[in-house]
Amino acid sequence: MAANLSKLAGQVAIYGISSVVARLLNYLLVPYYTRIMSPAEYGIITDIYALIPFALVILTLGMESGYFRFAAKATNQSERKRVYGTTWGAVLTAASLFLLLALLFNEPLSRAMGYEGRPYVWITALIIFLDVAGAIPFARLRQEGRALQFVGVRLLSVVVNIGLCIYFYNFLPASEGALFATPTDPGYAFVANLISSAITFVLLLILCRGTAPRIDSKQLRTIFVYSLPLLVSGIAGTANEFIDRQMIKFLMPAEESLAALGIYGAVVKIGVVMLLFTQMYRLAAEPFFLAEFKKDEFKNSNAEVMKYFVVASLVIFLVITLFSDLFALIVGPNFREGIFILPMILVSNALGGVVLNLSFWYKQTGQTKYAIRITGTGLLFTILFNILLVPSLGYAGAALARLICESAMVVVSYRLTQKHYPTPYDLPRIFSYVAVAAALWGASFLTAKLPSVVEYVANGAMLLGFIIFAIRRERIRIGALVRSILRRK
Repeated sequence: MAANLSKLAGQVAIYGISSVVARLLNYLLVPYYTRIMSPAEYGIITDIYALIPFALVILTLGMESGYFRFAAKATNQSERKRVYGTTWGAVLTAASLFLLLALLFNEPLSRAMGYEGRPYVWITALIIFLDVAGAIPFARLRQEGRALQFVGVRLLSVVVNIGLCIYFYNFLPASEGALFATPTDPGYAFVANLISSAITFVLLLILCRGTAPRIDSKQLRTIFVYSLPLLVSGIAGTANEFIDRQMIKFLMPAEESLAALGIYGAVVKIGVVMLLFTQMYRLAAEPFFLAEFKKDEFKNSNAEVMKYFVVASLVIFLVITLFSDLFALIVGPNFREGIFILPMILVSNALGGVVLNLSFWYKQTGQTKYAIRITGTGLLFTILFNILLVPSLGYAGAALARLICESAMVVVSYRLTQKHYPTPYDLPRIFSYVAVAAALWGASFLTAKLPSVVEYVANGAMLLGFIIFAIRRERIRIGALVRSILRRK
């Protein structure tokens, strides 16, 4: 089991470093946007980018997990290619139909979203088409262990996007070829994204050449039976994560909603550090845990990984909350009033990672029907508490509703796991780490009354103490972990 966990840690590090670098590069746009745009203008970016993940989940049809599962079960290269061609063909078909409908109904969709006369909808539709079309090729790179190619394409896409954004906002508006009426129009960001998505898709076609998208109807039915519950749960799960933006937009007064949405979106961007950790973990852990495993080995590995995931999440939580005033500088002055919701965002994102860990058993055993129950519960809590809290509390109510939703999904996920696939999670030790981290966070309210330099030294000492405490208690071998990463090719 130790060898398996070391292998997983190496994979997480490879994907994680690339994801961290990509997100850090993208983070350059957050302080940039929040300094050149008003909260209402940034609210448009927050609004549009909250809809894209929702469309991606629907149009990929749950086929990414289906591809991992059936490619791992394939006995030869020919069978793996057939799985790839079938899943890619299905996703391409869905993406093409979506693009056709979006272009046909561009005007009524623009009116419904409040963007009549602006080209945001059809540009976003093209971005979604390209990103969906590249989803299975990206999954293939992960499944085949081609981490460096995966990383290279991702990073290039981010660099191109950032470069184009800077060019558009600094040079193009002043030229005769200006695309939009105002120099800070959010549309420039969408055009930059479209170009970078197109370049990414072309590169993926080159890297994954040799297998055409060709649907085997019999195989598609088999994969779809496995993937359908994941699709339904994915829709609900993405709604849990992003529907709060729409709730803010439509439940708050119209004259306040876009500005509130911009502030909320900016603070959520700071909390993305935690979400990023969960994402990089998923990139490595999903193909790892969906490969063939002996039942007891799977349970023990998952239980150990859960503990380490919680510890790592708590470290990230403390890094950000103990130095929240420094992280607040990421966004412009007009957006910093919302920094008080950051702890709720961080905890919510960490709980989302716990739910992810609790999902691997039913994906590995093929009992994906339970995903619907879990995410359906979350969606119910999300809608209910946003309706109850947003009109009176504004974006703070959305953050609180998100925390309640993730907590509910953890409870339901854990109960289902212990009922159908009992796993020996070390809850006393996990909760002891949570208690220590909570105490340190509470102590930071006292250190906040000290002079800034003394406060930072005291908070840094508390953070270092927690890390040393966890390493010694778990007997984590840092040297072995580093060697695992360095041996990755």
